[in-house]
Amino acid sequence: MTIWFVTRHKGAIEWAKQEGIEIDRCVEHFDVNDIKKGDRVIGTLPVNLVFEVNKRGGRYFHLSINIPPEARGKELTANDMRLYGSQLQEYNVEELNEFYTRPL
Repeated sequence: MTIWFVTRHKGAIEWAKQEGIEIDRCVEHFDVNDIKKGDRVIGTLPVNLVFEVNKRGGRYFHLSINIPPEARGKELTANDMRLYGSQLQEYNVEELNEFYTRPL
């Protein structure tokens, strides 16, 4: 089992270390084809990639954070991330329908 952290933010990496979150591989660019059954992925991935992680037998943990408008677009520190309530929430995504080609 590999624990992946998908981020390009130094503050997020420092936050994870300070929180005692074990990480085997930290990557800025994620290739879902590298995921093996039992792997864990931490990040802020789009839902279609979360689906692919789950389909391959991996578990996905979303880095949730409530960033106020004045802090958006700024590089956050580990302390900022704690201040804004960062936490990991596990999600399992399944596909329900085919792609829609017309408006819902």
